[in-house]
Amino acid sequence: MSKKKLNSLEDLGGFVFSTNTDFEFEKEEEQDLLPPKKQFLEAKFSNKGRGGKTVTVITGFVGSDEDLKNLGKLLKTKCGVGGSVKDNEIIVQGNYRDKIMEILKKEGYNIKRVGG
Repeated sequence: MSKKKLNSLEDLGGFVFSTNTDFEFEKEEEQDLLPPKKQFLEAKFSNKGRGGKTVTVITGFVGSDEDLKNLGKLLKTKCGVGGSVKDNEIIVQGNYRDKIMEILKKEGYNIKRVGG
């Protein structure tokens, strides 16, 4: 098996090895959690790059990854369809933009329709 050549520190996967015993690791700051009333989300319809399949994409959420996943799960459950959460976006299969907007407004989020 051939070994992969490391060209930079990024090739280590974000880890930096040190023999310094006095080194203190700085924790990353957690994202601020905004209450739903201060969140401004966008709902858009898309079918590009998905083999002609239509999806509804929700963007603009500010908060932890777990909160984003929970919101995605809520939307998918209420619409009765599948989807995913990735790249800080909620992707719901099908054109459910109006229904999702109603659900999010009931939850207290500010949401606007983007695109046609």
